[in-house]
Amino acid sequence: MNRRGFLIAAPQSGSGKTTVSLAIMAALTRRGVTVAPFKCGPDFIDPGYHRAVTGQPSINLDGWMCDEEFVLKSFQTSLTSRTSLKDQTVAVIEGVMGLFDGLGASSREGSSAQIAAVTGAPVVLVVNARGMAASAAALVKGFAGFDPQIRLAGVIFNNVGSEQHSELLREALATHCPDLLCFGSIPRDESLVIPSRHLGLVTAEDNPLSAEFIDRLVDVAERCLDLDGLCGLGFDSAQPSCTKAFPPLPEDPLEPKGEGRGEGDIRIAVARDAAFCFMYEDNLRLLKEAGAELIFFSPLHDAAIPTGVQGMYLPGGYPELYAETLHANTSMKESIRAAIAADIPVYAECGGFVYLTEGIDGSATRQAANFVGVFPVRCRMLPRRKALGYRQVVLTEGVIIGERGALVRGHEFHYSEIGAMPEEIERCYEVSRRGIVLGREGFRIRNCLASYIHLHFGSNPEIAVRFVELCRMYR
Repeated sequence: MNRRGFLIAAPQSGSGKTTVSLAIMAALTRRGVTVAPFKCGPDFIDPGYHRAVTGQPSINLDGWMCDEEFVLKSFQTSLTSRTSLKDQTVAVIEGVMGLFDGLGASSREGSSAQIAAVTGAPVVLVVNARGMAASAAALVKGFAGFDPQIRLAGVIFNNVGSEQHSELLREALATHCPDLLCFGSIPRDESLVIPSRHLGLVTAEDNPLSAEFIDRLVDVAERCLDLDGLCGLGFDSAQPSCTKAFPPLPEDPLEPKGEGRGEGDIRIAVARDAAFCFMYEDNLRLLKEAGAELIFFSPLHDAAIPTGVQGMYLPGGYPELYAETLHANTSMKESIRAAIAADIPVYAECGGFVYLTEGIDGSATRQAANFVGVFPVRCRMLPRRKALGYRQVVLTEGVIIGERGALVRGHEFHYSEIGAMPEEIERCYEVSRRGIVLGREGFRIRNCLASYIHLHFGSNPEIAVRFVELCRMYR
């Protein structure tokens, strides 16, 4: 199997990992190289930009939500599906936070370093060199010697002030870290900054990268980086290779309407458009492997859910930004209400859950919007973040994704909150964070299960199988 690639990390957040990753991915793609993009951690927004510049789905690799065996299999499965006979695939893994930052101070769990260790990826460190010269080499030397199981291959200096500044950085690195390569220096350029909003970066769907912006990324990478040297990096041969021919991932699930991917006998409708674009690609793969054919549709633009489906998946996203359009699409809302009333299995999370409530107030449109109305509460947007972080869920009831007592992991991140849910609505989750019980959640009406938590199906192999089986029973 192809073993070329690297992990792009940084000493801390804000160093420029995303911009550098996108520049490399765009330039290699322009050269005709197939880039297999990955993202460490639970983030949905960066993978959307990876897809925008490579045309390839980006896979989340998370060592807390999923065990390391699953992470390695997911990584190898994705690479296997994309490696051509010419062997031109290069894996580019974008890290999260600082290289060693994870859930605690004494382990790699949840960090980019954990993913580097699991996959055998060499690490390229992006250092924000603004205001530094020889001190940058001291910082890099500390990172290089911090964990003997992490292989630091080299450095990219970012926010470099001048050619003279670049030469000072290179000289300091060569003097104090002679075994590390400098893969380039990127000058300060405010035009390469990606816009932000309350949930972090603006999504690729909401802020499509212009051709001119991608051209600038490619130009920066070609002028300032050693792309040939980066392509020459390889994964640790001590890591096991994947020999099984796994099925390919979905080709383009961002199409508002599409024929099913996979050869399963159960048809599951999956919402995917600009308002509902947050889902783990592995969730889709696992549903397919469990026997599902995925039919993608758009709550924004379609008149109804696809016909002849036996289940529905409503993922997260930014429904508040498209509240007016969702409000106006009454036929779609009626179609979803009818499906739930007919006991079709429906799984909804975060934005998908919000869409199933009566509506939202205080949205980006500053007007109230009415949604599907299955759950008898309204949502409102808050000026500050309501929830952020990993979540562990224990199922307190048997539901469409698992038996009572099953343990599942995921992530929660939102600025909205719901009103008081009536007591007669079942709560099927006991939610905790690092051993601290946060309360009951996971609301069920008929065969519809909804929650603010984005669950990673790879955290429990029962989820996809159970959901597909319930859809089969419905048929």
